Amino acid sequence: MLRGLTTVSFYADDVVAAKDWYSQLLGLEPYFVRPEQGPPAYVEFRIGDYQHELGIIDSRYAPHGAAASPAGAVIFWHVDDVESAVEKLFAMGAKEHEPITPREAGFITASVVDPFGNILGVMYNPHYLDVLGQRGPA
Repeated sequence: MLRGLTTVSFYADDVVAAKDWYSQLLGLEPYFVRPEQGPPAYVEFRIGDYQHELGIIDSRYAPHGAAASPAGAVIFWHVDDVESAVEKLFAMGAKEHEPITPREAGFITASVVDPFGNILGVMYNPHYLDVLGQRGPA
């Protein structure tokens, strides 16, 4: 039934600032911006080995009852080095949500709150690398 992650949506009061912050973090510009002219209400990046989508939406369009502070599900993105990723995120103004935590079987997790109030999880995940290796060359 659930075939794969398509889009993770984050919300920001200042979409332009969030776009700039994530562009710096990811080293790329969004591939999709709406509206095309004027201040954006939505921007979307394609990231990672599977080109998953990270969307940033103007907070005015958040679902009714959305939390005003960091809350809800934590989506973890695989990184090759959790400590380096967290250091970079802190240097860019993110705040600790959950510290770097070694888990069993080689998993390591951490999460931060970005400057726009969204929880961003990073994880070293051996299973991710196994699946990536089975996929073969792109």
